[in-house]
Amino acid sequence: METDIPLRLRKIEGQIRGVQRMIEEGRNCPDLLTQLMAVRAAIDSVSICLLTDHMHRCLAGGQLSDETREALNEALRMFLRLKQPID
Repeated sequence: METDIPLRLRKIEGQIRGVQRMIEEGRNCPDLLTQLMAVRAAIDSVSICLLTDHMHRCLAGGQLSDETREALNEALRMFLRLKQPID
């Protein structure tokens, strides 16, 4: 598992506290929504790291060639692009 995940989660925790403060201060909705989108993106990023690690280590037993690992990474990237809403 990536060693920076606990750090990322602490940053997300700080972002959430910041959003709470913004609400208490009565900040405007666009600012709040911008911060919430940043929190969601950070959580999605951690989720992708965990999913990637799971694919590489758990599902494949850690026995992947570099070529197979890159193919899995590319498949995940394509899947994530497909799930994004089209503007």
